[in-house]
Amino acid sequence: MSLLRLEQLSVGYQRPILSNLSLSLSAGEILGLGGSNGCGKSTLLKAISGEARIFSGTIYKAPTLNIRLQKQHPIRLANFPLSAREYLALMSAQIAHLPTRLAQLLDRRLDSLSGGQFQLLSIWACLATDSDVVLLDEPTNNLDRLGITLLLEMLNQRRPEQGIALISHDHEFVHAATTRQVDLSPFHQSDIEAL
Repeated sequence: MSLLRLEQLSVGYQRPILSNLSLSLSAGEILGLGGSNGCGKSTLLKAISGEARIFSGTIYKAPTLNIRLQKQHPIRLANFPLSAREYLALMSAQIAHLPTRLAQLLDRRLDSLSGGQFQLLSIWACLATDSDVVLLDEPTNNLDRLGITLLLEMLNQRRPEQGIALISHDHEFVHAATTRQVDLSPFHQSDIEAL
């Protein structure tokens, strides 16, 4: 079942960065979005979640579709007295089946976590909700090999009806994590083409 369908989509900010892109995301699928730096991968995820401009084309999705976006650098306020447990509750994320490595962090303040610990906690906060679609922008940021292994386990344990689209420059991770890959480079609207 298709959760999202993009048809002839052109997205960007002041001008289109990606143009004439058509693709779909199905339930249970993990779609890897690749391409050269600056080709519009993050912009596409932001357009799907409503944070970037759609110049033309259509995004077809159910009106009740719940989308979660994990940005490249998840927001973590310094000196904010919030525990990991409170953060997950605020994000409406379940703690049942929380991996042991993350469960050990539940009573620690967010500002005491390493970048990798917070990255994994933020990804769990997207996956362990009622989200239908999860968009992950560079989910391996700040992660060591053990963190990447845990991330792969988390993705494998997701709800089977979720669809995930992710971006990563770690090609080994992309091939291990995804069920399909799409190169966005051919859809990039360069400055020369825009003139």
